[in-house]
Amino acid sequence: MERYFHKELEAIRSKLIFMGEKSNEAGRLAIKGFIESDLEKVEAAFAMDDQIDELEMEIDHDAVRYITLRSPVSSDVRLVFVAIKASHDLERAGDEAHSIAKRTRSILTRDGRVKNPVAIEEMSQLAFAMLRDAITCFLDEDLELARAIIERDKEVDRLNKENFKILSQSVDGGEASTQIETIIISKSIERIADHAKNLAEEVIYLLTGK
Repeated sequence: MERYFHKELEAIRSKLIFMGEKSNEAGRLAIKGFIESDLEKVEAAFAMDDQIDELEMEIDHDAVRYITLRSPVSSDVRLVFVAIKASHDLERAGDEAHSIAKRTRSILTRDGRVKNPVAIEEMSQLAFAMLRDAITCFLDEDLELARAIIERDKEVDRLNKENFKILSQSVDGGEASTQIETIIISKSIERIADHAKNLAEEVIYLLTGK
């Protein structure tokens, strides 16, 4: 059954969903820039960081204002606190997208193109699908989807370890900087998946109180 929300609470939910979409889009653009050696996409990802940060501040402000002006029931209080925590996770996911864009810009400026993308594309597809589904399970209050997201994190971790192993074993003087930056990009994707997992855990808390 669809729940009723005060308009202030609905505004918080809407901003959080929009923030999730922006964080996901920034990450996808940054990775497309990496895979396609496309500096224009990288710069577009950079440009989204300030908007994501602004949305986090707005959500925090709106959440505090809602609790101050209303006398919310316990389930709504839980939703507000989950929204605050989720916005922090999404802001950090946006920071990781910014880091990916920064590292990719450095690679493209120095080398002109990405020569060894390892499993970055496969890994990013998994991570950004997790982030998208985390927003969906929050919107739909879908407990089973939230639990499934947590399980999917293991495959992202595995691919990150595989990328690290391949790149660290093949480091040479001429390409060492690029390989190290690719390792950092892989780690950023792994962290985005972690933030999606955190959001899924927050949805489980929202729905179960545990």
